[in-house]
Amino acid sequence: MNITVTPAGSQPSAVGPAEYFTGKVRVDAPFKGSDGARIGGATVTFDPGARTAWHTHPLGQTLIVTAGAGYVQQEGQVRQSIRPGDTVWIPPKVKHWHGATPDTGMSHIAIAEALDGNVVEWLEQVTDEDYGQAQ
Repeated sequence: MNITVTPAGSQPSAVGPAEYFTGKVRVDAPFKGSDGARIGGATVTFDPGARTAWHTHPLGQTLIVTAGAGYVQQEGQVRQSIRPGDTVWIPPKVKHWHGATPDTGMSHIAIAEALDGNVVEWLEQVTDEDYGQAQ
């Protein structure tokens, strides 16, 4: 086994699919472990107002906010603001969403582990009403 370096810019950007995101979202530098490793992730950039659909992760998810201003919300809880330097831990199977504020884009590194090959369970879209509520 050897260390693998994937040079910056060697992978094309991908558009976040409309079935999983609202608004313009870009996914860059996706990474995945090999040789039995379950870890994977990517840098995700949200335009102002863009967000994920509600979703869960079987083994949880870590977000590291790198730029802009955003939100993260667990179902039934108060929406929380997130900023560069913040680290967010979302426990396994917790229904949540994350994305940018209405006026400012946001980027984060998203990291999650696969369980039986599954990293995420996508659910319904976050409504404009849910997105706009600070609760």
